[in-house]
Amino acid sequence: MFRSLRTFNYRVWAAGALVSNIGTWMQRTAQDWLVLTQLTHQNASAVGIVMALQFGPQMLLLPWTGLAADYFNQRKLLMVTQATMGGLALALGLLTVTGVVQLWHVYVFAFLFGCATAFDAPARQTFVTELVGDAELPNAIALNSTSFNAARMVGPAIAGVTIASVGTGWAFLINGISFIAVLTSLSLLRVDELHANARARLSKGSFLEGFRYVWSRPDLVVILIMLFLIGTFGLNFPIFISTMAVTVFHADVGAYGLLTSIMAIGTISGALLAAGRDRPRFMSVMIGCGVFGLGCTLAAISPSYWLFAGSLVIIGVASLTITNTTNSLMQISTEPAMRGRVMALRLAIALGGTPIGAPIVGFVSDHFGPRWGLGVGAAAGFAAALVAVYAIAKGMSASPATRAFRR
Repeated sequence: MFRSLRTFNYRVWAAGALVSNIGTWMQRTAQDWLVLTQLTHQNASAVGIVMALQFGPQMLLLPWTGLAADYFNQRKLLMVTQATMGGLALALGLLTVTGVVQLWHVYVFAFLFGCATAFDAPARQTFVTELVGDAELPNAIALNSTSFNAARMVGPAIAGVTIASVGTGWAFLINGISFIAVLTSLSLLRVDELHANARARLSKGSFLEGFRYVWSRPDLVVILIMLFLIGTFGLNFPIFISTMAVTVFHADVGAYGLLTSIMAIGTISGALLAAGRDRPRFMSVMIGCGVFGLGCTLAAISPSYWLFAGSLVIIGVASLTITNTTNSLMQISTEPAMRGRVMALRLAIALGGTPIGAPIVGFVSDHFGPRWGLGVGAAAGFAAALVAVYAIAKGMSASPATRAFRR
């Protein structure tokens, strides 16, 4: 389950990433709380706009982000993007601590964070291959998710205590400082031990080449359709959790942060289950989508805070099963020189749909209630599962990834 940690470079990277991930989850929790309770009067639509601005650049900058990951030295690119995000966190923290922050400030910083993340995410996901090689890639991806979601368990809880004791701005400042850890880990890597990926050649049609490659692979197209449904209408956890906590269960900041930490129990479990598998299977994605829909349904009808929290564990297991398995399937079956563009397209589909889905879910939550917002997520999960059933019924087996459909 933890075999990738035998590699020195991966151990160093994982240690730095864990510290930075804790800071990232502190910021996410603080940002949602700031918008929902301090800058608006429990306005879920405003949270949805922040999410749209933060994830929109994944789609907006798609022509450049994947190509950058394929063309540039990924370690150096990550040092630039990580330093940029750290600086933005410090700036937002200073605005908040000094009491001058306004809603439009959060909107601007969400968009700038999104731009930096749009370049960071494809490079970070494909850089894992350089750390461990293709053989251990699925395990390393799963362990990355374990780290990210272990931070999801710790970060929001620390954020809740920080916000209650010294204020929201300090959560942003701590996140900014936490980027020092990942920058240090990148500088300590043994460069001569990296498994260098083939670099793409920069040409006029480099971006369109990525689209043509994906379009020629029915298995990748099916996965992207499923990710669009789940990412656009299902992965709106800041809206789901914050609106249910504040407007339905009337929770304080500590209880709100605890919900995100409880959800991390499920996401860590899903990540560890993925780490223990010898290879990714499409059937796992189909089951994950169905369970995701079931979990959102249970959350929507939960009569109490603790039953809602238990439903979040189910949603967490399912969401990590979907994201980890699709990540592994797409990377393993993609040519090395195309991975950055394919992963950028994957992220653009999975996260770039947020500008569409988050405002819709926020609108539904504001006008019909948070439970109906969760109902939208449930419908997305069941629809994605039906897409998978259709793909399996058609027996698409013309490419390496779709041959996994039947295993």
